[in-house]
Amino acid sequence: MEFRVKALDREQAVLAQQVDAIDETDARRQLGLLGLRVISLTPIRQTRLFARPGKIPLVIFSQELVSLLDAGLSLVESMEALTEKEETAAVRRPLEQILSRLYEGQTLGAALAEHPSTFPYLFIATVRASERTGSLREALTRFITYQQQIDALRKTLVNASIYPAVLLAAGVLVTLFLMGYVVPRFSSIYEQLGSDLPLASRLLLQWGQMLEAHTMAVIAVGGTAAAAFGYALSRRSTRALFGTWFAKVPAIGRQLRLYQLARLYRTVGMLLRSGMPAVTAMTMSAGLLSEALRPAFSKATQSVREGQSIANAMELQGLTTPVAARMLRVGERSGNMGEMTERIAAFYDEEIARWVAIVTRLIEPLFMTLIGLLIGVIVVLMYFPIFQLAGSVQ
Repeated sequence: MEFRVKALDREQAVLAQQVDAIDETDARRQLGLLGLRVISLTPIRQTRLFARPGKIPLVIFSQELVSLLDAGLSLVESMEALTEKEETAAVRRPLEQILSRLYEGQTLGAALAEHPSTFPYLFIATVRASERTGSLREALTRFITYQQQIDALRKTLVNASIYPAVLLAAGVLVTLFLMGYVVPRFSSIYEQLGSDLPLASRLLLQWGQMLEAHTMAVIAVGGTAAAAFGYALSRRSTRALFGTWFAKVPAIGRQLRLYQLARLYRTVGMLLRSGMPAVTAMTMSAGLLSEALRPAFSKATQSVREGQSIANAMELQGLTTPVAARMLRVGERSGNMGEMTERIAAFYDEEIARWVAIVTRLIEPLFMTLIGLLIGVIVVLMYFPIFQLAGSVQ
């Protein structure tokens, strides 16, 4: 959800802006990491179903900025070029404000921090960390890779769900057509048979007649239910509730846990490679986890802050697999923890992709079988009286 914020920056200037966070605690944590002291924090009630138009596509923005820097342009010249080419007012406005701050001598990280509703705090933190080491181009490149990997994993999951969803929708539509159009036509033929119809056939015909008699009401109720379901899915709290339910299913819950851990390790790895301390990187990545995993990760972060190794802290809190724990220890010994955590994330991604491929191959024939059985039962119940009548005639 979004919050309207008034805060003091390091120069004691009052800033009024918006921040996107899971809850108020997460919002205050994000602002604290940006060096802001909160004066007031007010949630913004949202009723829109879709995302705000004109939002800056971070991957494209980062790719274009890296290309311009590689071409030899300075940061200010690169931002001028990106601002001039932008035609959408909602996107151009924050770029102009950032460019104005650069003219005043502020760093890019400080300028981006004034627009937390446009640039996520992870992107801002990556830029700020790179400014300490003078490796802005490398940090942006890592962020591009990170975002593309996250998007690729999300795309894999979405693509895997498309075909089952199409099968389910086709089955529902065919069933509604049979019940709302075909079955009522058969009911007029069987009216003379009366009570001689089998009970299952009578119930089927009565359902079909009811659907035909109240077609508009059924359509209105169905449309309202679909709209309510879509609105509910757009709410973060509803998605969290569904996630809690799915997490209780053993096979699905384990994969959801791996998906969260993959995002966590990839984010921590990117921040570590950008030059950020381990505790800060872990603290900033906590918002990626669900409420169920966040307490354990907080304990692990506190253990690392007290001097315990990352591998032991994560393993004690159950936030690793045996393979990941070994890889963390290797990363600590070699001093290459950033790269190792990204390898762990890639390992998790591959495991999730294999599981999704197997489940997809199982779900598709299962859905087709269930839909075929449902339609077959309806057809048999419609024709059963005819078979009965033919038997009596013989």
